[in-house]
Amino acid sequence: MNFTTQLLLDGLMFPEGPRWHQGYLWFTDQHAKLIKKVDLHGQSFVISELSDLPGGLGWLPDGRLLVVSMQHRQLLVLEHGKLKLFADLSEFASFHCNDLVVDQLGRSYVGNFGYDLHGGEPVTTAEIILVLPDGTVKIVTKKVVFPNGMVITPDGKNLIVAETFASQLSIFEINNDGTFGEQKLWADLGEAFPDGICLDQENAVWVACPNTGDVIRVKQGGEIVDRVTPIGNAYACMLGGDERKTLFVLSSETDDPEQAKKMLSGRIEIVDVTVPGAGLP
Repeated sequence: MNFTTQLLLDGLMFPEGPRWHQGYLWFTDQHAKLIKKVDLHGQSFVISELSDLPGGLGWLPDGRLLVVSMQHRQLLVLEHGKLKLFADLSEFASFHCNDLVVDQLGRSYVGNFGYDLHGGEPVTTAEIILVLPDGTVKIVTKKVVFPNGMVITPDGKNLIVAETFASQLSIFEINNDGTFGEQKLWADLGEAFPDGICLDQENAVWVACPNTGDVIRVKQGGEIVDRVTPIGNAYACMLGGDERKTLFVLSSETDDPEQAKKMLSGRIEIVDVTVPGAGLP
């Protein structure tokens, strides 16, 4: 099925890292260095401002917000309205950190670029870094290509990651201690570059693909069963709303920092889909 979106919010620099939480879509306006949230009526609020580019978002079991500080390669926590260091990842990440997912036990998984993408370095593998609730840091894999969006299955036993420049989704079994088992292919996406992803209750994954501009719904094995055509190029997506059947699509005309600041073409678009979201966002 082909879906088209409606505009919820525009005038952003570069929206990323969407998470549905307590009745709002939380996201980062990356090149504006802001953490924000928006309701279903399009009213938005600033939560916090960083001195660095904000990446992925997640919550600890006690309700504290975590955010990735990308270029500083840190994981920050919001406490009493102020961002503080939760874990220093600079000795573990090959390059700038990126997306984040937090499991029900408060274990955080953080990806990174692996190489200087905008500086023209050749594609190479990168790490996914595990941060335990006490701040302990360890690498759980070094074999993923530009790990981007991640989801954890509802049973907490598997993590699916978008490997952007490998054009695939990979899956890892999560061991009892939070480390990973063997890496396996979940879906080959052909020419598409997967960025942000989210999981639904039929175990299909919605995938934002900025190089093709659309969002595809993929079953394990690679079958594309639904497609969304947004207004702009899609970089991230999230299922939310009252029944978690609203697909939020974060789009922009550019991911270049200077152009994004000038163009303000970042948008959040919405469309109603048939299968609700599942698992941790």
